[in-house]
Amino acid sequence: MKAHDGMYIDGEWRPAAGTDAIAVVNPADEQVIAHVPAGTADDVDAAVRAARGALPAWAATPPAERAARITALRDVLVARKDEIAETVTAELGSPLKLSQAVHVGAPIAVAGSYAELAASYAFEEKVGNSTVHLEPVGVVGAITPWNYPLHQIVAKVAPALAAGCTVVLKPAEDTPLTAQLFAEAVHEAGVPAGVFNLVTGLGPVAGQALAGHDGVDLVSFTGSTAVGRQIGATAGAAVKRVALELGGKSANVILPSADLAKAVNVGVANVMSNSGQTCSAWTRMLVHDSQYDEAVALAAEAAAKYGERIGPVVNAKQQQRVRSYIEKGVAEGARLVAGGPEAPRDQGYFVSPTVFADVTPEMTIAQEEIFGPVLSILRYEDESDALRIANGTVYGLAGAVWAGEATEAVAFARRLDTGQVDINGGRFNPLAPFGGYKQSGVGRELGSHGLSEYLQTKSLQF
Repeated sequence: MKAHDGMYIDGEWRPAAGTDAIAVVNPADEQVIAHVPAGTADDVDAAVRAARGALPAWAATPPAERAARITALRDVLVARKDEIAETVTAELGSPLKLSQAVHVGAPIAVAGSYAELAASYAFEEKVGNSTVHLEPVGVVGAITPWNYPLHQIVAKVAPALAAGCTVVLKPAEDTPLTAQLFAEAVHEAGVPAGVFNLVTGLGPVAGQALAGHDGVDLVSFTGSTAVGRQIGATAGAAVKRVALELGGKSANVILPSADLAKAVNVGVANVMSNSGQTCSAWTRMLVHDSQYDEAVALAAEAAAKYGERIGPVVNAKQQQRVRSYIEKGVAEGARLVAGGPEAPRDQGYFVSPTVFADVTPEMTIAQEEIFGPVLSILRYEDESDALRIANGTVYGLAGAVWAGEATEAVAFARRLDTGQVDINGGRFNPLAPFGGYKQSGVGRELGSHGLSEYLQTKSLQF
């Protein structure tokens, strides 16, 4: 595992403008595994200038050629998948099998989907006596989180490149090594110099400089709603476009006709995957009164199986944050049926897989995003009550509905105020749009809807 001591700007690794560095820590054993530069506003400025200089030629590159470069990028990611998975495991702490299957497998699929879209997308159409052209929005400032370090990068960079945009990426400071590997892959794939640029650094410094830079035309950010508000305000003041994928508090609604055991077990697995560090995790399980006690027992049993199977959370601050939410749940009267606030190991940022019963909708653990392996089980009286509880947060990113027949589940899902709903355990689809209602964000990622975020419209009248 090699850490670069510079920034990838204009097709080469350059020394950072400053001397400050960020320590990369393995959350499983708390050991420092590398250092990367802490970028400054000067580094961001150099990267944006490189992206601006490369924009005219890349925007004019035929879509088929852009598709070929994205295909080559996908192929490099495939060739280096083991190295990438090991790096994700080292800096995020996810179990190696999860890193291989999800943290690398999903972005490879997404990159492939955008290679195909770049070649087939209709960037021009006839509308009456007009020709409508869809053109790249310009220079993209991409700010990505640590929870899915490669997937979140690919979900922004691949559609931006397909659209003809150039990119400056500021990855999360906890997982910069994966971003550096991605920059190596971009270089190896033959993407022209300046089309993709990487600046590592802290959010309040490098991230803020990127979001506020006059040379950036669109800011694409994934992270907390609080930071998303700040970025949205900065971009709005400059009349700059934003795409924001923010927090979630997703409901897993189990209707009485559903296969209860399957719905509960899949629901628990969804929350425990990636140690609960998934913005779309179904952290609120809604169960009918008649099945509540059985669901609680099933969930407690399922959660107990994950004690040695999940990795740590990403850092000490996140560990303390999750444990404080568990303590808050107990203090507000929820009943612990699995796990608890005590650290399960002496070393590493581990949190016990935790399940709460007797949770009411107004409790903190039912309203706020915890971002850890914590599940709340709420009871409902009828479908109207379930809908009220499911929609009763400021978020609307994702959710799930289970029923004996898909048509019943769909009818309920259509009434949810959320951007994506899994029906009876629906599988991940890299072509389906992902994004939120309400305070879960603005815009969509993945598929053709994700591509359209990076395009602007020009019409010619004849």
